[in-house]
Amino acid sequence: MKAAVYTQYGSPAVLQVKEVEKPMPKDNEILVRIKATAVNSGDWRLRKANPFAVRFIFGLLRPKINILGSVFSGEVESVGSQVKLFKAGDQVFGHTDMSFGAYAEYKCLPENASIALKPANISHNEAAVIPFGGVAALHFLKKAAIKPGQKVLVVGASGAVGSAAVQLAKSFGADVTGVCSTSNIALVKSIGANKVIDYTKEDFTQNGETYDVIFDAVKAISVSRSIKSLHKKGIMILSAAGMSEMLQGLWISKTSNKKVMTGVISHEAADIVFLKGLIETGKFKPVIEKAYPLEQIADAHAYVEKGHKKGNVAIEV
Repeated sequence: MKAAVYTQYGSPAVLQVKEVEKPMPKDNEILVRIKATAVNSGDWRLRKANPFAVRFIFGLLRPKINILGSVFSGEVESVGSQVKLFKAGDQVFGHTDMSFGAYAEYKCLPENASIALKPANISHNEAAVIPFGGVAALHFLKKAAIKPGQKVLVVGASGAVGSAAVQLAKSFGADVTGVCSTSNIALVKSIGANKVIDYTKEDFTQNGETYDVIFDAVKAISVSRSIKSLHKKGIMILSAAGMSEMLQGLWISKTSNKKVMTGVISHEAADIVFLKGLIETGKFKPVIEKAYPLEQIADAHAYVEKGHKKGNVAIEV
């Protein structure tokens, strides 16, 4: 099978499309013929070992996992003898979690992984881009227990996680303000934001508004300056936090009534099923700026690494 392989950390050029051995499903696994995947921040950061600490988990000198890609949409080709949830021919989408491997024509996954039947009203490209931002935003917004009528500010509202956070917060009944650049205002309005702040013209920390939840999806805010824009018992979500932000958040959570959420996300099949339901009822729309064939995976990585994509970048396998 074809796969985009990398055997050393570095620039997008380390990704090479090669022929590799096709996997065979174990008794409890399904074999998915992948139709589409996506390039996300987690992919390019792992590709270049940024931050350096990823080497302590994924390989100090060379990557232990040689095929990236954490999201997918495709068709079940075959199933193991013990599989009961899926059958050959099922159209599915989901998240591979830390096993990665979606930059390939085939991927084996346990039947109880974060997988669901693909919504019939969207394409494989659209389905593939949903799980990355969708499960990240859902993880934090569920922990924050968003209530109808609460004011939610989403910083980085036009990206993969941010655009998902806007739509999910809206589905929970929140009054959502998105923060983005001038060129992305129309996009953020189109996915349901009640208000949009153009960060090139306005600093939300200076407008006197306070929010029940501030969700920074792109590590773009100063925690110390932004915390004053939270209500007394408000929650700040830092989905892309580094160590410095994590430590600041821990201090704030321990010394005030305000709470800061960071950390590694977790997800399960029920989360993908929940997103599927929102898609089918028109409450969640996939946002895709570009699509590349697998053969141009290096170009896709180079583009995404610049940090200015609108929504998601899909890969057609």
